[in-house]
Formats: sequence, C-alpha cells, structure tokens
Amino acid sequence: MYFIYKMAIGLVAAFAITMILLRFLPGEKILLGHDRGRKFAQGAAANIGKPTGVGFYFMLVFLVISAILCFFYNPVTSDKGFFESGNEVTGLGLGLIATLAAMVTGWLDDRSKDAWNEYLKGALDFIVSLIGAFICVHFFGTRVYIAMTGTFFDLHPIVFYILAVILFVVSINATNATDGIDGLSGTLSILAVFTTFLMGFMCLSLPDRNSILLLVVFIPSVMAYLLYNFNPSKMLMGDAGSRGLGFFIAFFLIYCRVPLLYFIVGLPFLCDGGISIVKITVGRLTKKKIILFKNITTPLHDELRKNRKFSVKRVWFVLVIAAGMIDFLYVFTATLLRVLGVVG
Repeated sequence: MYFIYKMAIGLVAAFAITMILLRFLPGEKILLGHDRGRKFAQGAAANIGKPTGVGFYFMLVFLVISAILCFFYNPVTSDKGFFESGNEVTGLGLGLIATLAAMVTGWLDDRSKDAWNEYLKGALDFIVSLIGAFICVHFFGTRVYIAMTGTFFDLHPIVFYILAVILFVVSINATNATDGIDGLSGTLSILAVFTTFLMGFMCLSLPDRNSILLLVVFIPSVMAYLLYNFNPSKMLMGDAGSRGLGFFIAFFLIYCRVPLLYFIVGLPFLCDGGISIVKITVGRLTKKKIILFKNITTPLHDELRKNRKFSVKRVWFVLVIAAGMIDFLYVFTATLLRVLGVVG
C-alpha cells in the first residue's frame, strides 16, 4: 500500500509542478531562448519567437522527482558495493545524471544567441552516449531479452557496449529530428516508454520496482508539457527536451533489458526523423553524389506538410495513430503467444 501512495504522489507532483513551471516560466529571460526557425522546415516561421528549451523544466521535474522517490523514501537497495558491477541502484542514479547531461547539452544550445555548430552537437551527443553505454554495461550487464517471446541471450561486453552507443546516438538524434510538429515528439516518447515498460513487465525483465516509479513520473511530466505544446503551441521543448527524451528512451530500453525493442517503439522516430539523418549523412559523406529519398522531403512530417498539404493536426494524428497501432499490434501478438502457450 505504501508503494501505491508513493506512485500517486509522484504522478500528481510531476504533473502539478510541471504545469506550474510552464505556466509561469520562472527565469525565462535567463534560462530560455526563443525559436530561431529552422532552415527549409515546413511551417517553421510560425514558431519563430516562441519560448524554446522548456524541456529544461519538464525534464528537470522528471529527474528530480524520480531521484527523490527512488533513492530517499523506502528505496530499493543493493547488496553490492556502490561502484561494483551489477549494482542496478547505482546504475539508475548515474543513468538519471547522464540523462540530465544530455538535456543540458541541448539546453545550452537552445539558450545561445547563435545556434551551435552541428559537429559540436554531434560530438557532445557521442560523449554522453559513450558515458551512457558504459553505465549500462557495467551496472546492468549485457543480457538482452527478445520482448516478443521472453527468451534472452547474453552479448559480449564489447559488442554490447558498441551497440549501446549506437542506440543512444540514434535515439537522441532521431527524437530531435522528429521534434518539428506540435505535440509529436512528446506523444511518441510517452508511447515508447509505456510500451517498453509493458514489454519488460511481460518478459519479467524489469530490474525492480523503480521502473514503475520512472514510468509514473515520466508520463505526467511530459503530458503537462503537451498541454502547452499541442497545436497551436505556446512553447517548444527545444533540444533540451528532444535530446533528453531521446537519451532516456534508449536508457530505459536497456534498463528494462529490451534494447532491441527500439526497432518497434523507435520505428516512428526512425521513419520520421531518422530518414532525414540518413539522407543528410550519406549526402555529406559522398559529397552529394548519392542522394537517398530524392523525391521525399525529410523529415517525413515535412513531406506530409509541404507536399501532401496536411495540416499540423492531421500530421500529428496520422503519425501518432500509426505509432499506436504498431505498439498495440506488437503487444497484442506477444500477449496472444503467451496466452496460447506458444511461448513461456
């Protein structure tokens, strides 16, 4: 019963505090920047001048409340040394700090007068990804569950580390590139984290009850932001939000032992923002001798807005419904296999 109270307090506090902070934007002139518009992005002019970087507020609320609930009130403990391999409690704490670091790198760019160089941002993404991957390998191990069946296997630590770095880098950048439509990136992030938790629960791969606390604090924090970000938006999460969210999605997947599930929960990010990253990267590496998706404007939401003449709300609806259907079908199939006794 105590844990239920703990969950309820976390849920209500996360939503209420985020709502209050976003309503008044304390320290706006110091903490926030204002949208500069994005080159070639469809409809970007409509956002110029709006407060950006408010991901600083909702990510900070999520991280602080999660830390308080997980580590200060009847916390989960470990019988391992503080920095000993396999101490999942320490791993979670350091993972939240690394998420904060990812958020801060984006926030500093948001509030700067001139946008940071892309190579600088890429280098910072890579550094936090290296750190995040080390935390995951050292404290959580290298076991990987196949979410659909519940079976698992162990990877060599070096292989796991390399793949974890790739997952962090991809998730950060795909989430960031998807953040171009009001309410889209935040909604997809909620779907991704919720589905990850659900499949981890079905696989019995969740490390401890802290995963539940992370979920019940994460969702209301982001939902409170979405109330201000749905079209027409009043404010934008900026890189502080998108980079923080992208890092946490990757971290939560590994924390729940289902990193391969990113191919499902991250598919909307990959199809929307990911193809834009691939297109730009290949074009630069080949000096534009090879242009992928030549007839498609990327990210995909720009294709729908510019060439298909979709409204912002319709783009949001189409992409979110598609993401929801993908997640639902995956969870439904996994559940059906278990009910029929096909898998354990």
